[in-house]
Amino acid sequence: MSVSDRIEKLLLKAEIGKPLLRDEILELLKMPGDFSPDLFDAADRVRKNDVGDEIYLRGIIEFSNFCERNCLYCGLRKGNTRVERYRMTGDEILKTAEDIRKAGISTCVLQSGEDSFYTADTLCALVESIKKETGLVLTLSIGERPMEDLRAFQQAGANRYLLKHETASPELYSYLRPGCKLSERVRCLKTLKELGFETGTGNMVGLPGQTNEILADDLQLMKMLDADMLGIGPFIPHPYTPLNGIDHDDVDLTLRVLAIARLLTRNTNIPATTAMATLHPQGRLLALQAGANVVMPDFTPEIYKRRYDIYPGRKDVGNAADILRHLEKEFTSIGRTLLYSIGHRRLKTDQGILH
Repeated sequence: MSVSDRIEKLLLKAEIGKPLLRDEILELLKMPGDFSPDLFDAADRVRKNDVGDEIYLRGIIEFSNFCERNCLYCGLRKGNTRVERYRMTGDEILKTAEDIRKAGISTCVLQSGEDSFYTADTLCALVESIKKETGLVLTLSIGERPMEDLRAFQQAGANRYLLKHETASPELYSYLRPGCKLSERVRCLKTLKELGFETGTGNMVGLPGQTNEILADDLQLMKMLDADMLGIGPFIPHPYTPLNGIDHDDVDLTLRVLAIARLLTRNTNIPATTAMATLHPQGRLLALQAGANVVMPDFTPEIYKRRYDIYPGRKDVGNAADILRHLEKEFTSIGRTLLYSIGHRRLKTDQGILH
């Protein structure tokens, strides 16, 4: 069987939903670049069939850039003394959440570094206030927390939780996140699922020391966790981290991982990340045409937004309303529309697809 025939057969198997073995995932990751468009087209068809043409919106509030971790890849790392730190007040966060609601968006993502200054009680009060005043669906993205904190967040009204595993290699994880263990991160993700959160995970593509085999393990872990959202983006080196100077511009590989994730997980919500738009002028559109269905405009106030410097060259700075207008024009060009409603993960039933 020729390489072309083999890949065509493998893509058909993936598109119709038959499980892929690890070796088959590896084959898709390693196949010649000429076949990438076929992979992206297959993932796009699955996206259209399983989640539709609407692009779900989530408004982000990056409320603190303090972080107690020293991850080698992140500009917010504790050891970066050049970053200008900030913490938003509760009133500032609530006002920004109201701006998200006024923009017609139904979901708010509260994101920060791992900052214990915001205690569980403080965060619960904040969640309750936002729910009462805006009615927004709330996602938390604040790192690992004890089970009792996670349960309290849910009881306060939080609906979703995003906790990327970053890499499925225990050794690479420990190297990139000193003092941290992949097993603890996976345990926290399983706890979130057990508590009933819509749970998101994801990885970075292009990390130093990462192999195609590790990427295949990433994809299998996403499938095993039955995550509801997958954040897959490229590694972009930050000048004030130990990984400064490491080149990475492999847009195609990032898109391959995203497309295979769509084929494996079918009805998950997959963002077209800002990091993709930073790495390539059309990065967000390319991701949306390779299986992505979510965009997360940043509503963080301008005085703070430029200081949430996780990687250089971010393309989402500026007024959120202007960004939304620009996104609508972009997405119309590829036949997609923005969806301002809640955008839960769709559930399949014998009778069809339920929202």
